[in-house]
Amino acid sequence: MPWSNQGGGGGGGGPWGKPPGQGPWGQGPSGNNNGGGQMPPDLEAMLRRGQDHLRQAFPGGGFGGKGIVLAAVLALGAWGLSGFYTVQPNEVGLNMVFGRYAGKTSAGLNYNWPSPVGSVQKLRVTDRNSTSIGFNSRLDARTGSQITSDVNEESLMLTGDENIADVKFVVIWQIDPIKPENFAFNVRRPELTIKAVAESSMREIVGRNQIQRILTAERKTIEPAVQDLMQKVLDDYGAGVKIIQVQLQSVDPPEQVIAAFRDVTAAQQDQDRLRNEAEAYANRVVPEARGAAARIMQEAQAYREQTVAEAYGQAGRFAQVLEEYRKAPTITRERIYLETMERVLGGMNKVILDQPGGQGVVPYLPLSGLEAPQQPQTIPQSQPQTRQGGTR
Repeated sequence: MPWSNQGGGGGGGGPWGKPPGQGPWGQGPSGNNNGGGQMPPDLEAMLRRGQDHLRQAFPGGGFGGKGIVLAAVLALGAWGLSGFYTVQPNEVGLNMVFGRYAGKTSAGLNYNWPSPVGSVQKLRVTDRNSTSIGFNSRLDARTGSQITSDVNEESLMLTGDENIADVKFVVIWQIDPIKPENFAFNVRRPELTIKAVAESSMREIVGRNQIQRILTAERKTIEPAVQDLMQKVLDDYGAGVKIIQVQLQSVDPPEQVIAAFRDVTAAQQDQDRLRNEAEAYANRVVPEARGAAARIMQEAQAYREQTVAEAYGQAGRFAQVLEEYRKAPTITRERIYLETMERVLGGMNKVILDQPGGQGVVPYLPLSGLEAPQQPQTIPQSQPQTRQGGTR
């Protein structure tokens, strides 16, 4: 908008180059728009227009009793409609009237008395929350990574054998969907209460065990024991909290003696490994020894039975020979003599002289040269084979 700068003291221009009493929008205090600009909103004019609209709505020239009643009804209806609210699927709504709990609502559109008579508190009952004990984690804004810091006041615990264990764990919990009002009204600061109960429960369970068992065998039993104890204490408090899981992050001795404890743990693991190997060797050797012993006993039993059977056979044969000897003693003696000589001399190198008295025998006789050659000995073995092949 061009301004008229007439300078000097003549003409009587205002600070914007306009006549006195006229503003920069070209309008004076009287409301006349001589300069053709836009005026700012006039509250008095707006009030007058509102009164005109009300006079048209209520004929008679003013607000009578009916008008006041109608305005009150409209205001009351608008106030009543403001009591509708929506509950999400993962939430539960708690209705309160004059600060007193009046019931809970499920997911969907619900209604409660509007403020200031009533109010609604919404709790996320299906969301899982985590509480860390013994350490804190935060997100680094610059790098985007998790930064963990130890809290020794929470993690250092006394064991049953008067040692110190550094225990860090996480508790997963959620609001009890059956009794969410307990979580909202029975405990002032539920998160801090859960953390205190978790720490005290872990200290109690650790205090019942020795440090060696905590570091090795008892780690799998600590988590459910702490979970059960926490749930019992929170139920006694009426906290409205459901413990989902207790997760041990680390169980270590103090930093000053951690190397010695690791050596002890490694030695125990070696001991268990050697014991398992010894048991495996015993399980393999003992059955083999028992099998060998059973085999020897069976062979001895068979040898005994064989010897006894041969003895019975020899006795029976002797009895038969004796019976034949009694029938013909001379023939039997000669037969026994021949059979005995055959058995004794059958496998020996020998020379038989038919002449009585040894007549015609020179004093030196190379009897070893008279032995039969070795080759003819194989001939009788091959002859039966040849005869057998011929019979085929």
